[in-house]
Amino acid sequence: MNIAAAQSGGPTCAINASLAGVFSEGRMNSKIDKIYGALNGIEGIINNDLIDLTEVLTCYEDMELLKKTPSAVLGSCRYKLPEYEKDNEVYKKITDCFIKNDIKAFFYIGGNDSMDTVAKLSKYFKENDIDIKVIGIPKTIDNDLKMTDHTPGFGSAAKYLAVTLQEITRDSAVYDVKSVTIVEIMGRDAGWLTASSCVLHANGETAPHLIYMPEANLSHQKILGDIKEQLKIHDTVIVAVSEGITSEDGEYAAADFQSGADDAFGHKYLSGIGKCLEQLVRKEIGCKVRSVELNVMQRCASHMASKTDIEESFRIGSEGVKAAAAGETGKMMAFRRTSSKPFFCSVESVDVNEVANKEKKLPQEWINESGNNVNDEAIDYFLPLIKGEVSIPMKNGMPVHMKIKR
Repeated sequence: MNIAAAQSGGPTCAINASLAGVFSEGRMNSKIDKIYGALNGIEGIINNDLIDLTEVLTCYEDMELLKKTPSAVLGSCRYKLPEYEKDNEVYKKITDCFIKNDIKAFFYIGGNDSMDTVAKLSKYFKENDIDIKVIGIPKTIDNDLKMTDHTPGFGSAAKYLAVTLQEITRDSAVYDVKSVTIVEIMGRDAGWLTASSCVLHANGETAPHLIYMPEANLSHQKILGDIKEQLKIHDTVIVAVSEGITSEDGEYAAADFQSGADDAFGHKYLSGIGKCLEQLVRKEIGCKVRSVELNVMQRCASHMASKTDIEESFRIGSEGVKAAAAGETGKMMAFRRTSSKPFFCSVESVDVNEVANKEKKLPQEWINESGNNVNDEAIDYFLPLIKGEVSIPMKNGMPVHMKIKR
């Protein structure tokens, strides 16, 4: 039989490591012949736009390069499958592609919305007696998938964020003037990535001095008050803030700075909280202030990848193939943490319906009473995920990445 894998949603440093895990395990299984990669997510299956990965990954060095290449080498998409009871034409196209290419197992690497696709496809195949296994491989820098301790891609994003904030702190402290630097961090409705900036405190840094997450509704005046208090203590104040923080009325705090447009799954395109707070601080406090929007740099900074993240991402892709080979379907692979000191996680499969279209929020007990920082329990959770360095192949002083010709 043959198998196929696809990548979906926002790219990360580790999504290709999961693809490498799927490929590696597939090559070791004597019952699996061809391993296909679908270009641009589920759209590649719909359009029968496949490549044979066995012709691309021909040696160990290819596999290692794939593991260390950021973004999604197969391309991605944000395609929402309709309910098949209302429109089953697209399901027929998907089924035709699988049958035509003798594909008996499909691995979808992605986040919340990708697990929606896994759930719908596996339900369709089951109810129509089609013997094709569908397994979800988790991925997201937001770390907001339920049923798993953490998600592949998150650890590397958190590591990059911590290092960048540390460098911003050094830069901001060179002048003998009061200043505020606001760093806008990805996170629509869950503040895991922003909260992870607390790992700097484990190394004795006082920055970030304020950490704002969507889980704590705050007014502009509350944030300004917090900054004023920190300026009494520190000449340089570093603020880490999630792009999706909301005000007391539940609306996005930077709504006036956003486009208002939605993606295919109905999610708002967010950005602007940094500029919003920068203008408020300039107007109400009057000190030197700048905002930094890290934007997509958080997702694919492979030069700061976490070794733990890359190794785990490869492992969970491999375990997905084992699960499908054992007859499982409609599942997502998940990490189960059994120890933080020393750090150890097992991998298990969970019902994808418990993950799809759901969201895991940062625990409220990790957030301080003022809603502007996190506690040591959060530090203990985040630290193991960013540890270890990856040796990046270089050429002419720059990283080498794998590229797949379309």
